[in-house]
Amino acid sequence: MTSRDSSRVTRRPSALVRRRRFFAALIAALVILGGASAAIAAIALSRTTDAAPVPSPTATTASGRTPTPTPAPTPPTLTASEQLLATTDDPNACAVSFEGDGIADAPQLQTQGTLYSGLPIPSRDGAVFAGWYATPADAASFNIPARVNGSEVVACTDQQVTLHGAWKSPEENAAEDARIPIMMYHQFTTKPEGESGWLRGNYAYIGDFDAHMNHIATGGFYLPTWDELSAFIDARLWLPNHSVIITDDDADQTWFDLAAPVVDKYKLLATSFMITAYRQDAPPNPYVLRRSHTHDMHKAGADGEGQMVNLSAEEIAADLEKSAQVLGVKEVIAYPFGHFNETSKEGLRLAGFELGRTIEPGYVTIGTDKLALPVQRINYGMGLDAVTRLIG
Repeated sequence: MTSRDSSRVTRRPSALVRRRRFFAALIAALVILGGASAAIAAIALSRTTDAAPVPSPTATTASGRTPTPTPAPTPPTLTASEQLLATTDDPNACAVSFEGDGIADAPQLQTQGTLYSGLPIPSRDGAVFAGWYATPADAASFNIPARVNGSEVVACTDQQVTLHGAWKSPEENAAEDARIPIMMYHQFTTKPEGESGWLRGNYAYIGDFDAHMNHIATGGFYLPTWDELSAFIDARLWLPNHSVIITDDDADQTWFDLAAPVVDKYKLLATSFMITAYRQDAPPNPYVLRRSHTHDMHKAGADGEGQMVNLSAEEIAADLEKSAQVLGVKEVIAYPFGHFNETSKEGLRLAGFELGRTIEPGYVTIGTDKLALPVQRINYGMGLDAVTRLIG
């Protein structure tokens, strides 16, 4: 074939060109036979046919592989503390976790800015719990200034904190031979020379009280809570010998005006035993616990002794229930006038109280009768030296 002949070779139109020619002829025929409507339909059909094919969902990539769908992100697993925090919108909530050998207690929700409440006291065969501490090193060394209990204000970082438990052997607990003083105050005075009258001895000079509290605050004392004292009596909790409990009887106005501000200044846990038929004041500061001095039994009975030793166990329990309703807690009472007997104790048990504080002198030790706790009475004229001899 010559070059001239080759120039006459007609190339075969592409499939797309042939398709367009077909539809052009079809449209022309439809215009003649069916009018404009049929022509428009044919034009739409031709455009649809010309469109590029859409890949199917199972289309492969250029490499021939089927694309892998992107998995949905897996939500992060919340810790037990984070799950607790998710149940509250309180900005002051704090999830407290517990760690240490043999510790399996679940986290608790506490409230920042308030005292710790209801911290667990774990138990383990052949061991005595020795308290919660701020760090593992503090727990290992039984560092008392770093021991955490219900005398401490809750403070957290990012709404979480971890406390670390420690243990002592029963032999170590017995060897400590701890003797826990419960200090008992009544009223207070601003007069260095004291008050006059037959109750003169009840009125502690506020300057002496300040010196007592400063000694406790700066002397490395541990301030047990009442549930800790109960566990100590049962030999379930180790308390150091350098421990003390501060109490006031009657919740007199001088307690609120003079003594409570001193307690607040030194940030010391103290218990005010309140006669709830006479007054029901709120705690004057975060460090004061309100506990029962009965509801209305702080008066003489038929024989001239206190009603606590004149009423039946059921009557005593009914009175204490009224007091508990006001205070919102049971736990411990102070016997009015220090009067009590076996019927009194039964009344406490019926009402669900675990501890009873007397006015008998002495110290709380392992095995002490929980319904007959002794005290160290603080009278007018007892300066720092006198108190140091009592509590160390």
